[in-house]
Amino acid sequence: MPRAPLPIGTWGAISTWVVQTDDKGKAVKHKSQARFRDHDGRLRPVSAYEKTKTAAERALLTKLQDRAKTNQSGELTSMHKINHLLDLWEKRFEGLVSDGTRSPTSLDTYRRALKNHIRPALGELRIGEATTPRLDTVLAKIKTMSGAATAKTCRAVISGAMKLAVRYGATSVNPVREVDAIEAKPKNPPRALTAEEVTLLRRSLASDDRAVQADLPDLVTFMLGTGVRIGEALAVLWHQVNLEAGRVEITHTIARIPGEGLLRKTTKSRAGERVLSLPNWGIAALRTRYAAGIRLDEPVFADALGGFRDPSNTRRSLRTALSPVGSTARRDLGRSLRTLRRKTGKTRKQVAEALGWPQTRIELIETGRIKVDQQLVADLIKTYSIKLENFPDLQAEIEAAAQPAESDKLAWIRSHALRKTTATALDEAGHTARQIADQLGQAKVSITQDVYLGRRAANPAAAEALEQAFEDPDLLR
Repeated sequence: MPRAPLPIGTWGAISTWVVQTDDKGKAVKHKSQARFRDHDGRLRPVSAYEKTKTAAERALLTKLQDRAKTNQSGELTSMHKINHLLDLWEKRFEGLVSDGTRSPTSLDTYRRALKNHIRPALGELRIGEATTPRLDTVLAKIKTMSGAATAKTCRAVISGAMKLAVRYGATSVNPVREVDAIEAKPKNPPRALTAEEVTLLRRSLASDDRAVQADLPDLVTFMLGTGVRIGEALAVLWHQVNLEAGRVEITHTIARIPGEGLLRKTTKSRAGERVLSLPNWGIAALRTRYAAGIRLDEPVFADALGGFRDPSNTRRSLRTALSPVGSTARRDLGRSLRTLRRKTGKTRKQVAEALGWPQTRIELIETGRIKVDQQLVADLIKTYSIKLENFPDLQAEIEAAAQPAESDKLAWIRSHALRKTTATALDEAGHTARQIADQLGQAKVSITQDVYLGRRAANPAAAEALEQAFEDPDLLR
């Protein structure tokens, strides 16, 4: 039987011999050579020269491995490492971002998943070793350690990479297809603000000096009136607003890209490009801003220098504004705790490190923006080498600060809750899911229904229909 041909991208036996000696007959140069089956199917000799036999063979092996990685015909082999496959996938995704068909924020998210989870767990394996059981185990571990959301992101990246491996001939099937779906109950099920909460929110922001300074009242009003994402709201320029027609054009969003800074980029999909009608109270808020003086090429919600605002910083300002301040007692307690810390000569950072807390938590406590209790304060002042029972006045302040405040009702709100509120209001007004998805700029109606619409109250007409269907007493026996 004829000998089976070498697989493409592999090589045969390595031969090494002396090609040069010195005057004394000592070998000073060796040549190593092997036949390599190139990506066009032809066998070609590959050689390397070094002083010693071992060095020559090592140099040749390096050249052969590098040649195997050279993608002359778009193929991989099952012997390539997954790290190499991930490099190809990442480069391809970068091309999609450059073409404008994928978001740079998605690329940033996937790169974090690659760096922190996927490469450490799978990078040194061969493509052929990426079996369904092994991938299932890796993803289950990521879910346990980092949560379902991170595991879903990693699953999407691995699946995309293995699809690439199938197309390039390194494997015949995508092993991720049979991996268990990653499911978990959402931490925060869809919840919309009630009409009373909307009123309380707008009144609370308008009366908070820090919220007004951060330009939150009008921004929140705009988001409630349109249902746009926070990045989309911050990307709107004045020339996109038609106050006479009561409309606003949504075409871009603001995102911070590592290494590039703030970018005004197109929306996530074509569905995100839309023209929205504004409610009268939304138009009134924009008219007030317009009257203060604007430039058509400036953002409607600009920073102090007239440029674009960072969505992350704006979300942080909103969280701070909605923290449970609500009472003078909490601010008084915060000042007392700050005084005690300063008497010890400790910084917030030192206290936070001693307790294993984020430094921002100490700041929120000392500014009265966290609802505290006896145990939390006791743990805190223990780092000051004092005992709570020795400060009766402080205990009284804690009891007063622990009392419920009206603003506690707002502490759960995040920027996406505003979108859910808009969607739910439209749903209750009888708009279809397709109309609501178009308002929100979402391509898939299922996402709108599952994530952004608050559950309606039980249908009272259902009981009436069932009563009529089963009113015959004989059916109830």
